[in-house]
Amino acid sequence: MVSGEHPQRVLILGGTSEAIALATQAAQHPDLEIITALAGRTQNPQVPGQVRLGGFGGAAGLADYLRGHNICALVDATHPFAAQMSWNAAAAAAITKIPHLILTRSPWQPVKGDRWIEVEDHEAAAAMLPELANRVFLTIGRQELAAYEPLKALWFLMRMIDAPAPDAPIPPGQVVLARGPFTLGNERSLLLTYDIEAIVSKNSGGTATYPKLEAARELGLPVLMIQRPSMPTAQQTGSVSDALHWILECSQQRREFS
Repeated sequence: MVSGEHPQRVLILGGTSEAIALATQAAQHPDLEIITALAGRTQNPQVPGQVRLGGFGGAAGLADYLRGHNICALVDATHPFAAQMSWNAAAAAAITKIPHLILTRSPWQPVKGDRWIEVEDHEAAAAMLPELANRVFLTIGRQELAAYEPLKALWFLMRMIDAPAPDAPIPPGQVVLARGPFTLGNERSLLLTYDIEAIVSKNSGGTATYPKLEAARELGLPVLMIQRPSMPTAQQTGSVSDALHWILECSQQRREFS
């Protein structure tokens, strides 16, 4: 960075391991100032550098933030199921004409031996469960547990990073707090220990929680796989290194034209 120049500000919409990795690598460049925005749902977020917690107030609020903080580039590295935030990001980028990139991991694909039942949403999964299993492993986080709360005749093992609120509606069963990555041995043992007969999972992609699908394949268990919501059309990558290269290019272009 030339003496006297200010670092170029980049806003990363976070919530994923890819967002953390990108923020960590980008922060090593002295000509960049990285701000990671989080919804605030995860306690004690493990994110380097500046962190902003909470929403923006829709696309218009995010656009105001981008302009007010002189952001040179916007990276949407939110969870694949945080669709509303992704649509807001695309709209805000269009309003402000700020470069916009989606960094998202590829979805999982079934392989030989998998017993996946692909469903559109949690309501569809909940409707199918009574005919499928009595003991279910829910690996969907804590935001969508209410969809399964009416299934009083079933028992659920619910794994998440942070506990649900004390008054949150949840189905009968047991809550387990854990953060990945998980191993195949751990997941196999978990399924056998709790006599799990079926799994409900979001198609989040990545490697950290994939071993549960490998364990289900070994044990012949069905998996209700929640499909990803539709996403806006935008430049996209699944590579943290490619996203970093894109940020550096945006920063250089901003400098050349400022």
